[in-house]
Amino acid sequence: MEYHLSSDTSEWVELNAHKLHLNNFVLQARVLTVKKLVTCNSGSSMRKFMILHLVTWIWMCGLAHSTSPASVNIGAIFAFDSIIGRVAKEAMEMAVSDVNEDPTVLKGTKLNLIMKDAMCNAFLGSIGGANLEPHQFSCCCWSCKLLKFLPFSCFLSLGLNSDLVEAMHKHCPLDVLEKGVAAIIGPQSSATAHTVSQIADALQVPLVSYAATDPTLSSLQFPFFIRTTQNDLAQMTAMADLIDFNGWKEVIVVFLDDDYGRNGVSALSDELEKRKLKISYKLPLSIKFDQHEITNILNQSKLFGPRVYVVHVNPDPRLRIFSIAHKLQMMAKDYVWLVTDWLSVTLGSLSPVNQTSFNVLQGVVGLRQHIPDSRKRKAFVSQWIKRKKGGLPNNSLNSYGFSAYDTVWAVALSIDKFIKEYNNITFLLHDNSTLSHTEGMGIQLDKLKIFTGGSDLVNILLKSNFTGVSGQVLFNSDRNIVSGGYDIINVNQMGITRVGFWSNYSGFSVVPPDALKKKEHSRFSKDQKLDNITWPGGKTDRPRGWVIADNSKPLRIGVPKRASFVEFVTELPDSHKIQGYCIDVFKKALEFIPYEVPFVFKPFGNGKANPNYDALVKMVADNLYDAVVGDIAIVTNRTKIVDFSQPFASSSLVIVAPINKAGSSAWVFLQPFTADMWCATAASFLVVGIVIWILEHRVNNDFRGPPKKQLVTMLMFSLSTLFKKNQEDTVSSLSKMVMIVWLFLLMVITASYTASLTSILTVEQLSSPITGIDSLIASNWPIGYQVGSFAYSYLADNLYVSKSRLVSLGSPEEYALALRKGPSGGGVAAIVDELPYVELFLSKETDFGIIGRPFARSSWGFAFQRESPFAYDMSTAILKLSENGDLRKIHEQWFCKMGCPGQRTSNSKPAQLHLVSFWGLYLSCGVVSLAALVLFLLRMIRQYARFKQKQKDIASSSSEQPSGIHCSQVVVNFFNFIDEKEEAIKKMFTPSDNHDNPN
Repeated sequence: MEYHLSSDTSEWVELNAHKLHLNNFVLQARVLTVKKLVTCNSGSSMRKFMILHLVTWIWMCGLAHSTSPASVNIGAIFAFDSIIGRVAKEAMEMAVSDVNEDPTVLKGTKLNLIMKDAMCNAFLGSIGGANLEPHQFSCCCWSCKLLKFLPFSCFLSLGLNSDLVEAMHKHCPLDVLEKGVAAIIGPQSSATAHTVSQIADALQVPLVSYAATDPTLSSLQFPFFIRTTQNDLAQMTAMADLIDFNGWKEVIVVFLDDDYGRNGVSALSDELEKRKLKISYKLPLSIKFDQHEITNILNQSKLFGPRVYVVHVNPDPRLRIFSIAHKLQMMAKDYVWLVTDWLSVTLGSLSPVNQTSFNVLQGVVGLRQHIPDSRKRKAFVSQWIKRKKGGLPNNSLNSYGFSAYDTVWAVALSIDKFIKEYNNITFLLHDNSTLSHTEGMGIQLDKLKIFTGGSDLVNILLKSNFTGVSGQVLFNSDRNIVSGGYDIINVNQMGITRVGFWSNYSGFSVVPPDALKKKEHSRFSKDQKLDNITWPGGKTDRPRGWVIADNSKPLRIGVPKRASFVEFVTELPDSHKIQGYCIDVFKKALEFIPYEVPFVFKPFGNGKANPNYDALVKMVADNLYDAVVGDIAIVTNRTKIVDFSQPFASSSLVIVAPINKAGSSAWVFLQPFTADMWCATAASFLVVGIVIWILEHRVNNDFRGPPKKQLVTMLMFSLSTLFKKNQEDTVSSLSKMVMIVWLFLLMVITASYTASLTSILTVEQLSSPITGIDSLIASNWPIGYQVGSFAYSYLADNLYVSKSRLVSLGSPEEYALALRKGPSGGGVAAIVDELPYVELFLSKETDFGIIGRPFARSSWGFAFQRESPFAYDMSTAILKLSENGDLRKIHEQWFCKMGCPGQRTSNSKPAQLHLVSFWGLYLSCGVVSLAALVLFLLRMIRQYARFKQKQKDIASSSSEQPSGIHCSQVVVNFFNFIDEKEEAIKKMFTPSDNHDNPN
């Protein structure tokens, strides 16, 4: 038999060796031999035999390694002597015990937990005892030095004696890597996790942390890092929602100045920015912060305006921050203290004796990782209590204890799946020629082992999906556990009260998030709410979260020093007192602000001409003023650089032009109706007269007589209804029906005519052809505007009016003079200005009026620096002024001393009444009249037919033959019949039996 071998054989050998995880240097050597034999050009039978022998040997080795290992090691790196570490240690030991007792997990394989104490704090204390300068060893964790694989001599060169270095390496947490661990649980410190993650990546060992919450650990930089606790990004989203939910705009953050603190605050800043909120001040604390440092930064924060504090530090059993804040009287009303989940962990660790420390936490609101109620949780808590009674140290459970327990189970279940798929767990020694043996150290870095299946185990871990004691263990694409939400807690009356829940899909609710998830509750529902919260100082009302800073610097408020329309705002030249309508509104609004606002007015302008308001507003944006109070129009270009309060007055643009009374005219009475209206009205009089005559002629003697009399009666009957009750009474029912409709039409027409004529005789007429802004722009006449008003920029930039046509005017006197001169006399055709100024101008001038409707609708408001909380409070105060009527009273006090100026609006032509407005009435009257005529005609035809039939009957009885009658004769006879009185016709049909009666 002949074997045909190729270069693919070496690839097959290497691939299968990797799949079998054969950790044997001999095997590696033989694989290399196969590669060399295959690539050799010689084709001797001996070489082929050797290759087949090696392939067979590799296959046999695979069979030998197909059985499950007797034990699997996992490591755990954390600080034993810490609040989180003490609870996590017991929880992990319980989890390992439960895993090994469970026959369905790791069958025949024992799980070994190798725990090492990181002791970062102890090491830092040792460094301080060695009098090591900070610049000599700047890293806070000595594991960073191990990451760089420094030799023993480098540590000695730092000034440390050999005994200290030996102690360092004796307690080195990374020596667990020498023992071949399939995964590392921990570390609990985010700063340490950054360092250990790099080593775990190099050795391909999954690093599963139950307590490192730094959001940046989720980046692609650490592919072997997995988190089984909630990321600080989720926590800071909840915190930002809590701040937004309460309406606060600015916060002060107190945080630990390390990776955990800085990156957590960065996440909070990003989330606040999404909600248009911000962190006004950041107060960092050192790793070993003391009372003196806390006192300094809290005293410093008193100089700031915001009173909402967010505290993000490590668990602190001494509660140093709040103890000092209590001494500084910063736990009183107007203060808000929000904390991340470190406080709930801290409070859970306090013994009953230390519960008295709660009095310094009165009103604090915080977050606590939500652990849903379940049977597994209850069983775990029950088991914990039993262990506690059996000698377990006095440690209370916290969320990180639950996470540590579930972490061990997640790792165990993943290893179980890994062994079932790959049969074994194998390691390779680190192949790095640059590593040198460091004799005298507790660890030899060249003996660190690489987990050959680390990537596969990470993938299995990320597919975990089971219900643990902490809830659902499920990972997202960022290798973080899916957030289960947070409890909102409130420290009140010596206890912790849960006031609600938060989750990223339902927001705030008093119902647990897992229950809302089943109901598909919307995050944007109107049901967003929390239970009542007790705030610092015992208040139940939500604090404002902002006050005037304690630095006693009054607000710098700019006010325009007007030279015209001084009733609105100006500085008196003699007393330098600032007064005016706008000033009174501002001072009255301050009465509704629940805190003292020191301020000082800063006049802007020379007093000889009105100042430029755009420049004044820009000074607020440039921090030269804190606010501007005055007649400041809220327009687009200003809102881009400052924030405005709620408007307190309307300031739409209007057109002012000369007006005069309508002159007397002999034919003014014709103006109410248009020509077609007059024609229709005259025709209706004639038609109604004819219809009534036809209907009454046979039954009413008033409508009979000589033709001339009947003609006069016909024409005058309907006209007489205008002035008095008509002399001729109608008798026919059809006539009365027509008269009812006619009198209703006549009443409406008469009333409309009277109202229109009254309006025409009293309306003010323009003395110019300008009818509105469109006709003003279309003309070439000059247009006046007030100096400093936004009317100039609006006309020039928005309406594209040539700037050469715009004439600046500085006072009401100049207004009147320019309007009286007119365009031909060097004046203006009209003035465009804001409504409040025009109303004040018209209250003193009666020869001018407003043309058309207001345009460029705007309002007046007070300008503040961007995102100033004072703007919100001022807006609320102005709304209260408007609701209780104070705003109207202030307006009347300034501008209604001699009667409030009414808007004198006018039109170029009086409104006339058109036929289209009354065609329904005319149509109704015509239809009724026509119907009456038709009914009358049908009745006459019926009577005429009876009459002719009776004539035939009489003729037949007398044996007389009727002669032929032409059609014309029939028509004449019919009209003659109609002309007869009704009584005569009735007699024709009454049988005359008197002469036949014998008596």
